[in-house]
Parts: sequence; C-alpha cells; structure tokens
Amino acid sequence: MTATAADRTIRVFLVDDQTLVRQGVRSLLALAEGMEVVAEAADGRQAVEQIPQVQPDVVLMDMRMPVMSGLEALQALSRQGQLPPTIILTTFDDDQLVLAGMKAGAKGYLLKDVSLEQLVGAIRSVAAGGSLVQPAVTQRLLSGLEAMQNQFVSLEQPDPLTERETEILRLMAGGFSNKEIANSLGVAEGTIKNHVSNILSKLGVRDRTRAVLKAFELKLV
Repeated sequence: MTATAADRTIRVFLVDDQTLVRQGVRSLLALAEGMEVVAEAADGRQAVEQIPQVQPDVVLMDMRMPVMSGLEALQALSRQGQLPPTIILTTFDDDQLVLAGMKAGAKGYLLKDVSLEQLVGAIRSVAAGGSLVQPAVTQRLLSGLEAMQNQFVSLEQPDPLTERETEILRLMAGGFSNKEIANSLGVAEGTIKNHVSNILSKLGVRDRTRAVLKAFELKLV
C-alpha cells in the first residue's frame, strides 16, 4: 500500500548557527510523530550548498548567522529555483528581516520560544502548502511594512472581497492549505484555488503570505 501524504514523514532541514538551538529543535521534533530532521546547517552558505541535494520538505531558517545570513540564503535559493517551503525562526527584534525574508519567498515565521505543538502544526501546515503569519507579532511587522511599501508591492485600495473570499482569507491567515480549507467548507479544492486567485488579484499581491499581511494591514481579519 502506498503511504498517503498524512502518513509520510515530513523531512525537515534545520539552519541555525547556535548548536543549542539546533539540538533543542531536533529533540522537540523527535517527540512528534511523522517529523524527522534530516540535515542541519550552521550558516546560510552551508544551507545553499546542501538544501538542493537533500531536498527537504520544510526548512527552518534562522536569519542572523555568520558567513551568509538566512536572508541571503533565501534569496540565493529562490534565484536558483531551489527554495523548499521555508519557515523563518525569529525573535521580536527581527521585524524587518522577517518582512524581507517573506519577500524572498519564505512561507512565514515562528518565534524561537515556540511550543512543540505550535512548531509541529506550523511545519505540517507549510508542508501541505499553507503559510503562517502569527498574529502575536503581526502588528509589529506591519509597523515596518510602510518602509518597504515600494518593494512589497500591493494595491493601496484593493477591490472589496466577497463574504466567502473574506472567510477563505481568514482561514489562510490561520495557516490552512487549500485542501484543508476545501474540507472545512465542504467544497472542491479547485474551487478554493479559484477563490485564492481572486483574492490575490483583488488585493494586488503575488502570493498567500503577502495576502495575509495585506489582510492584517487593512484589518480584514
């Protein structure tokens, strides 16, 4: 019998210059069913070299590292078309770096004091195609959004969303994938994909993460 996506072990690549952080995350994920840290890197350059070879399902990426930063690694992997779904590991003082990281292609971010439950949920969500923007730090992030507005392109006054689109956007903000949203609402996954495309178009953004940020900025969620 072929294993389903839910049964398959999620292969995680961990990038952090602090050995204790890597050991801590590895130990946490060892307690979770269906998770495995398959490789580690202590700086961005190692990550850029190893990730295309390892081809993990999800990357956990620190931003402040020697030799090459997490942001530089994200940008390099994105340029090469080799960036797997990536979650930024951050602290409260990394707001601008987090925004730049998401602009470079990261799917979201987690605080380094995250609980096991939150960590596992985030990894599963991103592996399934979702994104995550934690409300706890969203307002701090948005305070830095104005400075990046010219780079973080979106419409100033987006077209109004329908009730269903707003509902889907709220679920996107919760980190749910298209499939999970479809199951929740009792509709086909293709229908959700169409709604998501309409949401991105109306908000004038390129991807789900920017859509969620724009939604928080406009107080739509």
